[in-house]
Amino acid sequence: MRQHYLLFAFAGGYFLSYLYRTVNAVISPGLTQELGLASGALGLLTSAYFVAFAALQLPAGILLDRYGPRRVEAALLVVAGTGALLFALAESVTGLVVARALIGAGVAVCLMAPLKALATWYPGERQASLGAWIMTAGSVGALVATTPTELALRYLHWRTLFVGLAAVTFAVAIWIWLAVPDTPRTGERQGLKTQWAGVRRVFAHSRFWWIAPLGGFAMGAFFAVQGLWSVPWLIEVNGYDRAVAARHLLVLGVAMLVGFLALGMFAMPLARRGLHPRHLFGLGFGLNTASFAAILGELPGTYVWWSLYGLGASTNILAFIVLNDGFGKELAGRANTALNLLMFAGGFGAQWGIGLVVDAARAGLGFDTADGLRLAFTLVLVLDALAYAWFVWGWRRQAARLSAVGPELRT
Repeated sequence: MRQHYLLFAFAGGYFLSYLYRTVNAVISPGLTQELGLASGALGLLTSAYFVAFAALQLPAGILLDRYGPRRVEAALLVVAGTGALLFALAESVTGLVVARALIGAGVAVCLMAPLKALATWYPGERQASLGAWIMTAGSVGALVATTPTELALRYLHWRTLFVGLAAVTFAVAIWIWLAVPDTPRTGERQGLKTQWAGVRRVFAHSRFWWIAPLGGFAMGAFFAVQGLWSVPWLIEVNGYDRAVAARHLLVLGVAMLVGFLALGMFAMPLARRGLHPRHLFGLGFGLNTASFAAILGELPGTYVWWSLYGLGASTNILAFIVLNDGFGKELAGRANTALNLLMFAGGFGAQWGIGLVVDAARAGLGFDTADGLRLAFTLVLVLDALAYAWFVWGWRRQAARLSAVGPELRT
């Protein structure tokens, strides 16, 4: 099918989205040195991406359902490229925050657009595998943001790096606009009031609130750690230098890539054997939470724990697949973006919140940076565990409801 090849254009967009999301972890030492940033300011700067990304999710969901992924993603990638250029030129923290927010807004639908396309073009049983291939592109972006970026920064200033990223972003926007067709319209176009009623329907659905805490906070916390606080932890707590810290992120990224590839190849065969996306999602975030506990406990074998942390998080794409089974195709964009809103709101809260906790621990408790990070990561682990407990607690209730309403809600 021709759409298989068109997914490569969407994959290019998601590659950039994940690269932008995580690149600040490696450039953070340069930013801190050049601008003299405190931990809270660094967290705010980096989390501006999450604020803008989250703020655009609900409007973007309506736009995707109304105008289709081709038009919406191509237009927003132009915004992201402009933000990257402004980031390269900014001379103040305010300028960097604004530019980072534009980047976040510009890549806000780089996963939601292909998920909308999948819900339109493909039957439900194929969406988990194909969605995993899109996520693989994001994982490659995360890999490029680690050791390759650290190596590039030995020869390039971080500003030059962002000029290059801007050029690539504009190129992908043109690619999507020219290569991807519009999704077919289904019936009469709904008015704005009706579309917002669909958003309210998503937020009122018990299925949404069964998945949202784990998919929202646990994945948001992972975004915060992977995208910024992993490198400070590895340097301050474990005592590694930047190169070794970047290699840990590379290992984490490789593990995520392996997870996405495995889902792409085996999700459908496993489902035929009774291991459905909801089971894989629950198993993945159980592994994610347990490995984060090992990282916090400073257990030997840091490469192992960071890789398992990434491997568990690779199942996050399944949250959208499980959620979509509860809603029709006409609501797919709004359901996906509603969940994505909570993921990135969680990412913002965790990324900025960790920095605030570190600063408060140093100022009020006399902690050094390492102990401040230990305290902040402990709070994150507690919230992760509570979110996972909520998901497990609601499992039987949701299973009983699925049996009662019939196959249209089955995963």
